Amino acid sequence: MSTQTGPAPGTRPRGHVFTPGPKGLPFLGNLPQFAKNPLAFFELLRGHGDMVRWRFGRNRCVFLSDPGCIGELLTETERTFDQPKLGVAFRTVMGSGIIVARGRDWRRKRSLVQPSVRPKQVRSYADTMTACTVELADSWSDGERVDVKREMAALTQRIAVRTIFGVDTPADSEAMGRAMDVAQQEIGKEFAGLGALLPDWVPTPGRARIRKAAAVIDAEVGRVVARHRDGGTERPDLLSRLLTAVDESGTRLSDEEIRDETVTLYIGGHETTSSTLVWAWYLLARSPRVREALAEELDRVLGGREPGFDDYARLTYTQAVVKETLRLYPTVWLITGVAKEGATIGGLPVEEGTRVWTSQWSTHRDGRWFPEPEEFRPERWDATGGDEIAEYAWFPFGGGPRVCLGTRFAMVESVLILAVLARRFEVDVEPGVIGPVPSLTLQPDRDVLATVRAR
Repeated sequence: MSTQTGPAPGTRPRGHVFTPGPKGLPFLGNLPQFAKNPLAFFELLRGHGDMVRWRFGRNRCVFLSDPGCIGELLTETERTFDQPKLGVAFRTVMGSGIIVARGRDWRRKRSLVQPSVRPKQVRSYADTMTACTVELADSWSDGERVDVKREMAALTQRIAVRTIFGVDTPADSEAMGRAMDVAQQEIGKEFAGLGALLPDWVPTPGRARIRKAAAVIDAEVGRVVARHRDGGTERPDLLSRLLTAVDESGTRLSDEEIRDETVTLYIGGHETTSSTLVWAWYLLARSPRVREALAEELDRVLGGREPGFDDYARLTYTQAVVKETLRLYPTVWLITGVAKEGATIGGLPVEEGTRVWTSQWSTHRDGRWFPEPEEFRPERWDATGGDEIAEYAWFPFGGGPRVCLGTRFAMVESVLILAVLARRFEVDVEPGVIGPVPSLTLQPDRDVLATVRAR
């Protein structure tokens, strides 16, 4: 894939100018339109221009669709844009982890967490990713009917439990999995509803459910942390690396910080990858040509053996399938920041306190940056013959200084899982349109049932 700083050939940007968005209601602004269908609303905003003013309740907002402006938001976070204060549900689950931390606190946490997910460490986790997937493949039989969503969730949970916690007991993954399902639902409901405008102290049934789910998460993480500390031996898992990490002053992460960063890593290593794989099987089932090209690469590169970390770089088409899936169904579908004093976008001043938004869903489906944007076409990512794609037109993992630390982990995991299973099976997802539900990640709106057929 090649990149450029402007729009794709044959297109013309609309220029850097603030334009008004759809008219809103008193007090609520455009919240009702957003809440009804956030993804459709973002596409509506895109139609108004590249820098569109709108209101989320009483909050002044700007929505960005131009990759150059999006790049400014992503690369200037920490300097001219702050992380916003997210909803009660999100903060209850995520705590004060690296995703929501600001300034010096963020820089300290990043320095402590980053070594755990560097390429060298991801290499050490690859065998676990493959082994867990082989276990699943061995359990499937030709003609079996499976719930793809459930199967991928269970698989990525197992990998997360082994790589992050270094344990492999069903109770660990099942309890965490159920609690995270509740968390996903409640975060999505709060964010897209009136709960987004309610003060933190207002009790609601959803906030009660999220507190209960967070208590389960806290208990599970606390139990495993205690087990690690009592063991007294060095382990190769992510949690052990977090427990021994020290900052420049020689200080380690507190128990609360360990909990927050562990949950963040768990979500990055489980929720996002699980969702990506479900969407990949859905798209592959509807594109025999792509499925055939994928099978050809797997047979040619692997020759009947299971993939390892060194195969990741060789499986270029498999990587392209994952990238194209993340383009059409990005698990993270929204990024937002708050303008500090002196902030600018596109050379224009942005009033302090303005919330600046952008959406992977909307930008990834913009025909200016991706010809035939609704088409599932992995070939667009070919390094020599693919499309010219503007920088920051594709940003499923964010970008700039706050780019997702688990990017490498998620890509390697997705490619290895896809390689193990697609080498052995074709996954025929049942006919019918499956829509996306924007919650903590972009989830299918129903069960994804399929028949697995041995190749």
